Amino acid sequence: MFRNLLAGLAACLASVAAHADPIEYFQINGVSYDADIPAPEDVIGFGVGDRPVRHDQMVTYFSRLAELSDRISVETIGYSHEYRPIQFFVVTSAENQARIDDIREAHLASLAPGAAPSSGPAIIWLNYGVHGAESAGMDAAIPTLYHFAAAQGPEIERTLDDAVILITAIFNPDGHSRRVNHVETFGGEVPVTDPAHEQHTIWTEARTNHYWFDLNRQWLLQTQPESQAWLEQWHRWKPQVSADFHEMFTEATFYFHPGEPLRRNPLIPETARELTQAIAEHHIRFLDSEARLYTSEEGFDNFYVGKGSTYPQVNGSLGILFEIGAARGGLIEAERGLVRHGENVRTHFRTSLTTIEGALSRRDDIASYQQRFFAEALDAGQRDGDRAYVFATSGDPERLNLFVDLLDRHDIEVRALRRDVQAGGRTFRAGEAAIVRLDQPQYTMIRSIFDRVTTFEENIFYDVSGWTLPLAYDLDYAALGRAWSDYYAARSLYRLLDNDVRVRIATETVTIPVTGGSRQFGPGAVFVPLIGQDVSHDDIYRLVREATESDGVATFSVVSGSTPGNSPDLGDRRGFRSIERPQVLVLFDDGLAPYDAGEVWHLLDHRMRIPVTLRRKDEIGSLDWSRYTHLVIVGGGNAEISDRAAERIRQWIREDGGVVIASRQGALMAQETFLDVDVDDTEDDGSDPDESPDRRNYSDLSVDDAEHIIGGAIFEGDLDPSHPIGFGYADRFIALHRNMTETLVWPEDDPFSVVVQYAEEPLLSGYASARRQEEIGGTAAVVAQRLGRGAVVLFADNPNFRATFRGTERMFLNAVFYARLISAPSGEY
Repeated sequence: MFRNLLAGLAACLASVAAHADPIEYFQINGVSYDADIPAPEDVIGFGVGDRPVRHDQMVTYFSRLAELSDRISVETIGYSHEYRPIQFFVVTSAENQARIDDIREAHLASLAPGAAPSSGPAIIWLNYGVHGAESAGMDAAIPTLYHFAAAQGPEIERTLDDAVILITAIFNPDGHSRRVNHVETFGGEVPVTDPAHEQHTIWTEARTNHYWFDLNRQWLLQTQPESQAWLEQWHRWKPQVSADFHEMFTEATFYFHPGEPLRRNPLIPETARELTQAIAEHHIRFLDSEARLYTSEEGFDNFYVGKGSTYPQVNGSLGILFEIGAARGGLIEAERGLVRHGENVRTHFRTSLTTIEGALSRRDDIASYQQRFFAEALDAGQRDGDRAYVFATSGDPERLNLFVDLLDRHDIEVRALRRDVQAGGRTFRAGEAAIVRLDQPQYTMIRSIFDRVTTFEENIFYDVSGWTLPLAYDLDYAALGRAWSDYYAARSLYRLLDNDVRVRIATETVTIPVTGGSRQFGPGAVFVPLIGQDVSHDDIYRLVREATESDGVATFSVVSGSTPGNSPDLGDRRGFRSIERPQVLVLFDDGLAPYDAGEVWHLLDHRMRIPVTLRRKDEIGSLDWSRYTHLVIVGGGNAEISDRAAERIRQWIREDGGVVIASRQGALMAQETFLDVDVDDTEDDGSDPDESPDRRNYSDLSVDDAEHIIGGAIFEGDLDPSHPIGFGYADRFIALHRNMTETLVWPEDDPFSVVVQYAEEPLLSGYASARRQEEIGGTAAVVAQRLGRGAVVLFADNPNFRATFRGTERMFLNAVFYARLISAPSGEY
């Protein structure tokens, strides 16, 4: 009896614990496979689903497949921040591999004006692993590449003759590696399916790259090396179909495009949706054959063009999103039953195949659509009321170069301006400005980048609604304009301070005699005296030369300490103030948004080479505060700090001269905690108490509930360039990212502390309801106040949003270097 009982128990346990899947689980019925091609378990040592596959194991296995199969070629197209390779695979028949360059060039030639649609192999792109926590989206590349290397028979031969399949595996190796480490750390001999188990909680942290950037928002913004690597290949091939594989919350089933019918970017042709729906029929047939649950027209939109499934659609391709309910650590309980990693991988693998199958079934229609897309785009550009966009950055060529580089990454032709042009009420000078003509095949992408959109058919957004990049880069274009001295001046300034060079900062506009004559400099200009230094003159000259050569910062030799006119002399204590090297502490986690914290980290560490101490928000009680000059508190679901920590920080600000820089919910908390301002979280719902109660249909809930959100819009602000936080801006206009509905309280005790005030009619681009515009219009966007020896700088929203708002991130850098230059009013006003 005991033998039978134990045998039965062992079988029961095996059915739960042995969730590794040998390659037979993924192989297609009726297809034979080449035994000389190793299965994953032959190289990695275990089957997919048993345990996480490390990135180095994937690289080893995929490289082995490419060595053994004449159908697969591989190259390393880039490296992550942690220097992990990003591999790019071209999969097609051996005959096609022998002429692959000719195939690519013929395909691109078919997109030229007047050319016939491509008659060559279909070009199909498969994205795997953009989110590191979404394991099925990465591991699906394993059976996919194995299948194409090992499958035999006329069907696979025909597929490989008719298609060139482009695979990037994996998009986000750093986030993937964080997930693997976490799952292995909390894994045991027996799988724990309890969703509360720590093994299943890695979602947010592993989703992002090293600097906590969501790489699936980087197709447009292009600030991270991973996205730069894959986008270069994407435009090098311009695929006809692009598939993007993800995971979502565990209780969800399976999703695939075409997506919500009303939530489509107006720049995407309706034909794209129709062809995507035709491909979807192939997914449906497979899923129905296994009686699986799915959805395809609910929940996900095609609006923000910076995502992997939407970007292709404004670039002539069909973009297809796949999302599956996540198995998290590998095997997890859900109301719909046990969710298993291996099964998720198989579903993504099989829908990779149905994507290819569907694309080939409509091969001629898709080729014609792509050719027509670019022809119609060129025609629309020629008929557009505007001929071109002209833009410049007064006195800041580096920021201009950064924007030109961004356009180049999107295959947009940019030219230097050859003659002076009057446009939008200003003069754009030859040699200082650039021009983008609209009569080019990338017209649709140009519109995506430059357009201001403020009206929408529906106001529910999966992501941001406004991304007008000239505003984010603070460009002078059309009637807009601003400037700062040089984008990387903060990097040069920190390098000087870090090498113990004493510097002085101009607090007002000043004319200084320099070699070649007198020159006017704005507030924030850096003066390096030679007298009183502990550093040799040779070292100072070397550091200044490095600022010019490495950072592109303009430097000038001063010939006299006496300034002409009303300018303060160089020895004036009020006109020039000393600053010290910043030592920055950034709080993260424990309710603070990792994206926001990562953007601060990336700006300071990666771009400006300023070291940052990262500390979890709830672990600051034991810190030695004398080590730090600046504390950064970003927004998030819980920005509150303990009373004990608040009191210590308050003391640090008042007595030690500490500077707090806070944004979004962090700013609201800081205003109430450190500036003793009562922040009223209640909102007037606008109802009339004398009216009868409001009643609405439940079917309208999702739309009505979203009516008063702010869909990641761009707002106009009025900036005070005389304030230390506004140093370096040439005029008062500033464009700010906004998705918070709460507002900062106006600091009535200090009328000089509002650095930026929102315009009365603030919306420049994106969606915000009329009610929110009215509530926010005229309120404070940036507040900076002296507090004892220190200062508190508050941003109503995120000035470093996705490392793209280079205009407002300048204010953040000013807060790091110049906050202690702020003076408190001496009396009442």
